[in-house]
Order: sequence, then C-alpha cells, then structure tokens
Amino acid sequence: MKEILTVYKSPIIGGLTGLVFAILFLTVGFFKTILVVIMVVLGIFIGNYISKSDFLGKIINK
Repeated sequence: MKEILTVYKSPIIGGLTGLVFAILFLTVGFFKTILVVIMVVLGIFIGNYISKSDFLGKIINK
C-alpha cells in the first residue's frame, strides 16, 4: 500500500482535490466555490510569507 501511495501520490492528491471541488460546486454553487478557492490560495500565500520571513518569530521575540 505504501508503494502505491508513493508512486501515485500526485494523481491521488489531484483526484481528492477534484472531488472536494466537485462536492463544493454541487452543494454551495459556482461563485461560492470560487470564493473558497480564492481564500485558500490567499491563505497559502500568507502562510508561506509568514514562514519564510519569520514574521511571527520577530513579533514574539520583541
């Protein structure tokens, strides 16, 4: 089972992501799904910025 997960990691993640988007699209609609996607992408960018710039470490160590 581990070998399958390591070999097919990207397709599995892509399939699960597509499933989540399909469920969101069918339950809440197109524009709300787009809003969720935008918020997730913004969260990823903000989290990446905070981790790379050590923003929280600078605030905590003051």
